[in-house]
Amino acid sequence: MAIAALPADTDADIARVTEALAMITPRWNVRILLALSGPPLRYNELAAKVSWLQSGQLHPKLTALCDAGLVERTEHTSRHVTYGHTNRGVALLPVLPMIVTWAEEHLEKADRPLPAIEQIEDSLTLLTRRHAAAILWVLKSRQEVSGRALARIVMPSSDWTNIYPPLRQLVADGLVDTKGTGRPYRLSAAGDGLSPVLGTLSAWSAGQPLDQASQHPVWGNPRAKPAQRPWVSSQSRPAPAALPPARTPQSSPAWHNRDLFSHATTARPKAAIPAGGPRR
Repeated sequence: MAIAALPADTDADIARVTEALAMITPRWNVRILLALSGPPLRYNELAAKVSWLQSGQLHPKLTALCDAGLVERTEHTSRHVTYGHTNRGVALLPVLPMIVTWAEEHLEKADRPLPAIEQIEDSLTLLTRRHAAAILWVLKSRQEVSGRALARIVMPSSDWTNIYPPLRQLVADGLVDTKGTGRPYRLSAAGDGLSPVLGTLSAWSAGQPLDQASQHPVWGNPRAKPAQRPWVSSQSRPAPAALPPARTPQSSPAWHNRDLFSHATTARPKAAIPAGGPRR
């Protein structure tokens, strides 16, 4: 739904990113996309890679990913059908290690070491809360906004008090901060740290090269110099075939020695997560 109080280009940008998140957030979608890394697979070959899916669950997921333009179905003969990434699907994959980088830095520490795939799924859950994208956009661009003013921008045709349930959720998730009832809202450090992820998703959804994220009018930072940040892991495993290094203006994590499906990852190197950080 269009938000009349926002400029048309900003409204379209938020809508595109929201749609992109809706493509990959449903359960198992990211795992299916990763399972398709490499040569196209027949249905039974893919089913063997995602064996945790119950009978009948894979086909509708594949259909939805094909409809979204991320996966293509190729019928070689009536008995030989394969599934593989589209060019758009391949172009989206570099966003995934960026999401893990954000999760490693900002999500609360879990009771057990988590594989990167679970980091991605936890992060996507936070980003697809109702009105989350619009609220994050406004807070990033305006620094501090009262609840009433935010309501006039994000949901101008609704009762302004309806802004508080999604706002409270984002505060509980650790993406938004406030000093108390009646005080303005602002992005937390974790919310602001989403800049490379949301900027890159915006570039991808607009059909632009991913390195254009640094020029995004809200999430970009064209004056910042890229900081080299190695991908930390004690694992010694081959990298997933279709996940190239992600490059952003804030960081350039290299995808090294990380198996997204591995449950044998070590604990995060960050010593402590401040109280009030994003929850899982």
